[in-house]
Amino acid sequence: MIPVLEAVPNFSEGRDLEKIEALVDAIAKKGVDILDWSADPDHHRSVVTYIGDPRSVISASLAAAEFAVREFDLSRHRGLHPRIGALDVLPFVPLRGLHMSDAIAAAHEVGQAISSLGVPVFFYGEASDPPGRGLAELRRGGIESLQDGFHEGRKPDLPSSTMFPHPTAGATCVGARDVLLAWNVVVAGIDEEQAKLIASKLRERDGGFFGVRALGLYLHHREQVQISMNLEDPTRTAPEAVYAEITQAVSEIGGEVLEVEVIGMLPDTLVLPGSESRLDLLNLDPKRILSFRVNKYVQTREGREEIPHDPS
Repeated sequence: MIPVLEAVPNFSEGRDLEKIEALVDAIAKKGVDILDWSADPDHHRSVVTYIGDPRSVISASLAAAEFAVREFDLSRHRGLHPRIGALDVLPFVPLRGLHMSDAIAAAHEVGQAISSLGVPVFFYGEASDPPGRGLAELRRGGIESLQDGFHEGRKPDLPSSTMFPHPTAGATCVGARDVLLAWNVVVAGIDEEQAKLIASKLRERDGGFFGVRALGLYLHHREQVQISMNLEDPTRTAPEAVYAEITQAVSEIGGEVLEVEVIGMLPDTLVLPGSESRLDLLNLDPKRILSFRVNKYVQTREGREEIPHDPS
């Protein structure tokens, strides 16, 4: 069986498209399949999704880290999204023929390599010890909260002796997790504070939906309000339920939902018999379903393996 590992690094650069495209090219050159990439100038953030065999994904992730350290300057970064690093977050996701232990091993190997670049590394999710460390606690207050150094209870895993973040690359969170849904709901007719209040009612930690992380943001470039979310366990919390809560809350204060955006790929757990309405809700091309792209990748690799070697 051809094993497939996924990586979804998030970078603190969403405005310099020339650099972002060069980053994507550097990743692709390592033999992985780029499934999706996007950049947002308000978040000042880009997200790249790629898959491949574990060695290729590890190699591509190291290339991405080296590029981010070399080309992105967090000391001049101003954006809406919480961040502590130029390469801010790097999760590994086991897909075909792999277990979570394989994703954890990849996270630890890449984390060690990133720390050798002079960038402190925090492990999160299943890669932390003990497992389950959350991103919110690591990024609270952003890079600004770390300018005076790492404090007790918030020190990096690698290297353990480091007292300060990298001057331009900050620190990086490297993790292992299951597939999640990253999505945004764009709203009109409400202000940023109202969006933040709605987001707080959705978040699990504030008594909302299980596995939901949410932020209310104002997008200056688009002059719109956005509720940005991660749905960490789509098997337990349906996006329809979250969407219904948002539309009700927005309508009660005189606003309206304009659109829904999915970042990256759609988890297979959301694609079930009779789920066509869900695809409509998420405004998604069926080709962005994760299993569709994984199967295409595997078929391509199997075809290559069947081609006889030319001894000449």
